[in-house]
Amino acid sequence: MNSVKDKVILVTGGGQGLGAAICKTLAADGATVIPVDIKEEGTRKVMEEIGKAGGKAASYKMDVGNVQEIDEVIQKVISEHGKLDYVINNAGIDYTKSVEELSHEEWNRVMEVNLTGPFNVSKAVFPILKENGHGHIVNIVSTAAKRTWANASAYHASKWGLLGFTHALHVEGRQENIKVTAVIAGGMQTPFILERFPDTDPNVLQKPENVADTVKYVLCQPQDSVIPEVMVIPMRETSWP
Repeated sequence: MNSVKDKVILVTGGGQGLGAAICKTLAADGATVIPVDIKEEGTRKVMEEIGKAGGKAASYKMDVGNVQEIDEVIQKVISEHGKLDYVINNAGIDYTKSVEELSHEEWNRVMEVNLTGPFNVSKAVFPILKENGHGHIVNIVSTAAKRTWANASAYHASKWGLLGFTHALHVEGRQENIKVTAVIAGGMQTPFILERFPDTDPNVLQKPENVADTVKYVLCQPQDSVIPEVMVIPMRETSWP
């Protein structure tokens, strides 16, 4: 197995939950991690915690729906850190509403963050990774791309679309020595679930660090191998067969 030591890795939605866990896990393995988020306070906290632990990190404000902002941040990263090796598209949102209750604006925002966002970021970094002669894009999908439940139509549509986009990008990336992987994560002990559904038993969810370890495993494969898709779910998740 390889290591992410000395790699520069951008993580969207890096201010809390899974994004924060990914940043800390990769930094502990020697990477320079770049948590970005629309909310700066979370990414600053993650950066400070990594620094106190002896790791390397820098945070920036970035909205994955804003193409100009994405380009500016990526150029800052390359200017200040010399390169960009890997990208983790982790940012995601959801509204727990029926189709009748869900507004057009809410539908569009879910699509903008969960599906168009990874496209925007991947499109921006693809030529950079191509010029590098190597690179890796990891898209955090969800078991919502494999099954469905009520009151989450926009989320399901975005994650099913992201899974398809990831596999299509994988085909394009292999021609340029760029790896692309979909990490399909089951329920986690993160604010994404626990703050919205406080009655959820945390024991049926997995720790975000477990999924972060899977992301690191994917990134540390030998240079001549790639994992296009991997699923990691809690042992006790009740809604999975």
